[in-house]
Amino acid sequence: MTRAIELASAAALNGERADSIIRDTTMRTTAEPTSDRHRDVPSDAYRFAAPLMVLHWLIAFGIIALIALGLYMVGLPKGLPVKATLINLHKSLGLTVFLLVLLRILVRVVVGRPPLPPMRPWQRAAARTTQVFLFAGMVALPVTGYLGSSFNTYGTRWWGLTLPKWGWDDPGLRAIFFGGHTVLAYMMIGLVVLHIAGVFKHQWIDRDGLLFTMLPRRSKPHKGGAERPHTG
Repeated sequence: MTRAIELASAAALNGERADSIIRDTTMRTTAEPTSDRHRDVPSDAYRFAAPLMVLHWLIAFGIIALIALGLYMVGLPKGLPVKATLINLHKSLGLTVFLLVLLRILVRVVVGRPPLPPMRPWQRAAARTTQVFLFAGMVALPVTGYLGSSFNTYGTRWWGLTLPKWGWDDPGLRAIFFGGHTVLAYMMIGLVVLHIAGVFKHQWIDRDGLLFTMLPRRSKPHKGGAERPHTG
């Protein structure tokens, strides 16, 4: 019985020490001088799970490619053979990103997401609001594009596979859905720019290590220079 009490006391003491270490780490993140280049690496408590990291970067690069492709192809003259090829590529890539977004939402529900690193309340509110609008745009953009394509004679091909059409050849409805798609696309460009600007601010002005929450953990090198794998 005495041994059990001793073990319980030791566990409680270790828990208090762990909490103290986390608090000290958080305080150092905000209090150490900016000349310390390693203080912006956050605790693992704020790091995203590996599946969410992979999906985040796949979706991010996909969205950037879609924006660049969309801005380029809309300036091409009608009837140009390469324009039809680019439009089909845009549709295929857009639907692929859409599926990745749905998968990311599912994974996030299952594994959860870490808390945001310590920051001011207005920054926390801005980050969450921007994220909500980004996810809404990532869902609404491919839906409006697919519906717009359903109300014309061409339909949609996903990497060569003909997808079902949910409408008929209707210029009015086509204009509504494609018009909404265009407006959402420019809104998405603004959100992406705002998101990237926020990351730059956190990384190089606030130096709170927000970027590293979406990057794999880096191994710490030995004193001799060789890297030592993390053992937990």
